[in-house]
Amino acid sequence: MDEISLYFSIGWQHIISVHAWDHILFVTALAAMYVFKDWKKVLVLVTAFTIGHSLTLALSVYDVIRIPGNLVEFLIPVTILVTAVFNLFRKDFSHQSLELNYFFALFFGLIHGMGFANSIRFMLADSESIGIPLLSFNVGLEVGQIVIVTVILSLSFLFITLLKMQRRTWIYLLSSIALVVSIKMIFERW
Repeated sequence: MDEISLYFSIGWQHIISVHAWDHILFVTALAAMYVFKDWKKVLVLVTAFTIGHSLTLALSVYDVIRIPGNLVEFLIPVTILVTAVFNLFRKDFSHQSLELNYFFALFFGLIHGMGFANSIRFMLADSESIGIPLLSFNVGLEVGQIVIVTVILSLSFLFITLLKMQRRTWIYLLSSIALVVSIKMIFERW
């Protein structure tokens, strides 16, 4: 039970920590396109991110992949930038138009997972089996993402529904914030 709570806590801290701005910004950029009634779609979206993240961690522990940490740390804000730019130029919010977000979530989850792979690889390598620790970590990560998405969707409800902000303005606001911060991060990590 200690192992489950330990890895759950690590997963939770990985996404909720004050040092997790890159992940929070990415989830924010992904969720910016959605409104509160789309909560099921957003849950699938963050689960796709978790699957990509988990796959990278597992492959890393088994030494199937190894990417230099400085390259990964550079690519993480690039994923935020690409997602934010895509949001800014999107004209349609239909389901078909938003399907590309699932690819972004899964593929970019692979990149974000590489960012943490070096840290957790050694912890998981000491375990007899990585199944329970990896599952516990991902449940913590997923719960953290759900909290972030709940905040974002609640804010979208407040601004769009109650304060009557145009949806496009809301998307521009969140995506612009993510874009500016990601550019700053890219230059810092170059």
